[in-house]
Amino acid sequence: MSDPANGTAQAVPPPAQAAHPPFPFVRLIYAFGFGILAYFVLMVLFVMAVIQFIVLAANGRLNDELRHFCANLMQYLFELLAYITFVRDEQPFPIGRFPGNPAA
Repeated sequence: MSDPANGTAQAVPPPAQAAHPPFPFVRLIYAFGFGILAYFVLMVLFVMAVIQFIVLAANGRLNDELRHFCANLMQYLFELLAYITFVRDEQPFPIGRFPGNPAA
């Protein structure tokens, strides 16, 4: 811009660049590990479903302990997927607590 009073030009400073946070490499590594763990938890849940079906066919009723264990595993799978997809920041078990256990 120029100042019409004395005829000198003033330089306009460039806009400030917003600071870019560093790439979260540690979270990426954790997310990859938790993704592998989620795959295994899902496979265990499928096996537990088959076992529960066999128990139902043999006894005519469901096993309550197995149901509660599967409910905890499903909650754990949710926590794993929530961490991987940035829905939550708290790390799941084995770094955090396992679902269904009271907080220490």
